[in-house]
Amino acid sequence: MNKVKHPIFSIIIMVLLISMLTACGQSSTGQGMDSNQSNETSAQSAASESKAVNQDSQAGAVTRKYKDYIGHEVEIPVSPQRVIFIGETFGDLLALKVDAVGGGFIKGFIFENQLKHIEQMTYPINLEKTLELNPDIILTANTDEKEYSQLAKIAPTVTFNTFAPLEERITLLGDILGRQQQAKEWLAQYKAKNDAMWEKLHKNVLKPGETASVFTYYPGDKLFVMAGTGLSQVLYDPKGFKPVDTIQEVLNANKGFEQISLEVLPKYAGERIFILNPIGQEPQQSTANLLKSSIWLNLPAVQQGHVYFLDINKASSDAYTREYLLEQLPKIITK
Repeated sequence: MNKVKHPIFSIIIMVLLISMLTACGQSSTGQGMDSNQSNETSAQSAASESKAVNQDSQAGAVTRKYKDYIGHEVEIPVSPQRVIFIGETFGDLLALKVDAVGGGFIKGFIFENQLKHIEQMTYPINLEKTLELNPDIILTANTDEKEYSQLAKIAPTVTFNTFAPLEERITLLGDILGRQQQAKEWLAQYKAKNDAMWEKLHKNVLKPGETASVFTYYPGDKLFVMAGTGLSQVLYDPKGFKPVDTIQEVLNANKGFEQISLEVLPKYAGERIFILNPIGQEPQQSTANLLKSSIWLNLPAVQQGHVYFLDINKASSDAYTREYLLEQLPKIITK
């Protein structure tokens, strides 16, 4: 993963203010657009974690050594009570029933109304406000070392890969936050719901081996095909849709998405197409132009009525939104 303002300043960040989006998308070579951390790297990092428990006799607080996927070795509390989580998968904490004191990427997400008591944090991080929250652990998705060193002076800080697969993220969060049992229980119930959803869809609607694609626009008339993040993570479940060969290549490269031109869109279009409605007038106009283009109108999925629309702020990768998508996907497809 390249050093960027945030490891996944991805399409999902369009949920935030367009000004933030523009700032976050400055580097086309960062993880947000081109070089996402691979699942293999995350798994290797998870395997290398050190879990030595050590008793601080003076403070009476139980801590342990932890090595994050970037390589930071930090002494963290075994059972953190005042958590700050700065990353676009904040909904993962809701799955584990973690009552954080502060967090980023809350505004505009489907769980926003449940978190009015939480201090919302945006980039650049307000260090004074962070200090006032008196955290005992900070989890951040930002890989910027300067910011990491500043946060680490306030509280033990772990760089967390919010781009890792759902199961890996929940398992790691359960470990870091001392909620291993909650993580296991949530993953088990999610798997049951997920399997039941796909079984129902295949029985009533879908044919074996059907392909699907997800597209969205970003400010600057930039068209993206989604691969390893957001809604695509749900669709490309082993029991779900198949990616077309061109999207499989993006997945094989461990990328969350790829910018494409309108001219090559047919090569990425599956038998069913999902459009993520963007936030902001400019990308919305780009989407409107797409839907009127001859390239779009000649796509088989369009001609067969197999096109579906979903607001981008309802298609995040976090656990809370993933459960929401399990409920909504059958409704969207069977309309």
